[in-house]
Amino acid sequence: MLLVDVYLDKSPIQGIGVFAKNHIPRGTLVWKLDPKYDRRIEVETYERETGPVKAYLDRYSYPDRRDPNYIVFEADDARYMNHDDDPNCDVSSPEETYALRDIAAGEELTCDYNHFFETGFDFLGDRHP
Repeated sequence: MLLVDVYLDKSPIQGIGVFAKNHIPRGTLVWKLDPKYDRRIEVETYERETGPVKAYLDRYSYPDRRDPNYIVFEADDARYMNHDDDPNCDVSSPEETYALRDIAAGEELTCDYNHFFETGFDFLGDRHP
């Protein structure tokens, strides 16, 4: 669950992005996995889905790094955070995200998607067993 004030807007990176409403100092806890809101979905359940539900999960979920039998679907706007090779948010922990540097008001929050996938980033639906 995001712990800082953000808004969604058109991203120069990809589609929609998450932007800081206010200055976020370096080291700020930006996001924390909260099981009351963020959903862990069994991979078996995910793999049985079809159509629009499957497409949505493919786009906005990622493997749970703590347990490969689950994927994570974030219940808030964090799911719109885009990838950057030089991100301003550190997602190396599966349960917390911190600002790597000062983030200006109006700046897009970004992360490195490669932390979510052992063999490099792909959307879930593009991955092959």
